[in-house]
Amino acid sequence: MFDPVIAPSGTLLGLLQRGRGDGTLHALAAPRAEALAALNHCVLNDPRHDWQVENRSLYYARLYLDLHGSLEEIERHLCDTDDHLDTDEARTGLALAVLGHLASYGRGDALSLLRRYAANGANWAWALDELALRDNDSGLRALATSVLARFPATPEGDAELAVAVRDAFEPRPWRLWAEDRREAIAARVRAAQEAGSFDRWQRQMRPSGPRPGWSVQAVFDWADQGLERGSALHVPAARCLSAVAGPEDRPAIVEAARAGSDGARCAALHYLAESRDTVVLDLIEAAVSGGSHTVAEAAVSAFERMCGDEAVDRARGWVHRPDALGASAAGVLACRGTAGDAPLVLGALRETVRADGPDAILLWTLVDGAGRLGIACAAPVLRHVYRETTSSQLRGRAARALAATDPSFPTGFAVECLWDCEETTREVAALHAETGDVRVAERLRRLAADPAEEAEVQTAVRSRIGPDMPAV
Repeated sequence: MFDPVIAPSGTLLGLLQRGRGDGTLHALAAPRAEALAALNHCVLNDPRHDWQVENRSLYYARLYLDLHGSLEEIERHLCDTDDHLDTDEARTGLALAVLGHLASYGRGDALSLLRRYAANGANWAWALDELALRDNDSGLRALATSVLARFPATPEGDAELAVAVRDAFEPRPWRLWAEDRREAIAARVRAAQEAGSFDRWQRQMRPSGPRPGWSVQAVFDWADQGLERGSALHVPAARCLSAVAGPEDRPAIVEAARAGSDGARCAALHYLAESRDTVVLDLIEAAVSGGSHTVAEAAVSAFERMCGDEAVDRARGWVHRPDALGASAAGVLACRGTAGDAPLVLGALRETVRADGPDAILLWTLVDGAGRLGIACAAPVLRHVYRETTSSQLRGRAARALAATDPSFPTGFAVECLWDCEETTREVAALHAETGDVRVAERLRRLAADPAEEAEVQTAVRSRIGPDMPAV
């Protein structure tokens, strides 16, 4: 999947793509046709960089309801011939998730479209999962024939069916079909369930990897073999070393961390870091300066996992390095530094935004650190990150940091955050937004009454709703 093209943050499309609360507020104030065009563009062209951690579906579904939007564009997208040519989940997943939320709000057209797509669409498993949460038993039973028809009654088809049943995110439809009155359907689903359970049992009985009694060298060999196959095993290998290594093995492990093969060196560095061996910090610095790319990355990762005071002390000396170890040191100070480290964290925050922009990965920890350390003068940078980042997760972190550093947050960004796409951001807003704003009081009441809202958000809302606020 290509990275999405995100419009500028000052445009309606850019706001909606980012999932900002101002996107909803601007859409409701814009001409309806313009707002629906921007909304459809977002739903049909998923704007998220990582759909597994960023939320948009409930945000877009609520806006469809507020705009009384039709589902014609979504239907055209799902029923397009490209659906069977481009079967990547990213093409249709967001649209199906939006339909699922709309169905839960009582939109019968969304439920009907989900049923049709589950019967005929390429991404049928996602649609079936959405229906498993919202449809009634009779609606799900009606899909049994069309779903099972996707799997030929051959050994290969039965094997594919067993995998589909085993890996289903929501098992409810399969359980219903296993009890279907039509014996041909019930028998086939039950056989697939049994095959999936047997396959899982076989994998558990034949584990790969270290065995009891392995030596330190055997663990190093296993880590090297993983690298040769393109699989980094140094973290699990370090855990294995913790189980098999004794005091007499320390010289061999230190030597492996200093000059061993790549897999062994990575595993040894992680082991020494987790055991807080005094020599590991010098070995990490040497690995970053003179090791391969794989070893340098593992060394930085090992350093980030260290939680002792010695790591924080060393980070203060490394934070000015212009490499990955310097960036990692800034993150360590943000997470575990003291108030005296605030200038270093602030400097790293400003430099990262200047050099790498508002979407840099390092900003996640630096933004958290600015909030944790209460760096008031970081507020202008945090506001910039909040406005410009395309990551709704990072924006939420910026909101939490602003709540701790910016006195204007309750009357500013906290208000729009009540409409944000991320539930954790809405929770922060519910705790801090100034209730004197009429929009805040109305929004809090609506969130409290919305059955689709997360429990944590509603708990925060109820903590703000006093006896002077009328019931919904």
